Amino acid sequence: VQLVESGGGLVQPGGSLRLSCAASGFTFSSYAMSWYRQAPGKERELVARIMRVGGRTNYADSVKGRFTISRDNAKNTVYLQMNSLKPEDTAVYYCQAWIEKDYWGQGTQVTVSS
Repeated sequence: VQLVESGGGLVQPGGSLRLSCAASGFTFSSYAMSWYRQAPGKERELVARIMRVGGRTNYADSVKGRFTISRDNAKNTVYLQMNSLKPEDTAVYYCQAWIEKDYWGQGTQVTVSS
């Protein structure tokens, strides 16, 4: 199993970024996929999850209405569209899948600063 995130960077408050997570080594369409984040000095927290069937999603309260998780099963990729970014969104963002155990990507840094 391999999860590779991309798309992070430096953005001004109010800006947007789209993160991607390319998955391989398992039947992507059969599993829920999640994005987590970890800010300096804080615990890792769930940001968004998309289920394997029907595309049902759930979000942390702090990102509802600003972030959108989606998946393309043909490309084995999950996305996180982040709009109206705030300085408190600054963190390392990780892609996660549970396939008999936890699998994580290497993370991508998102910095929101003027």
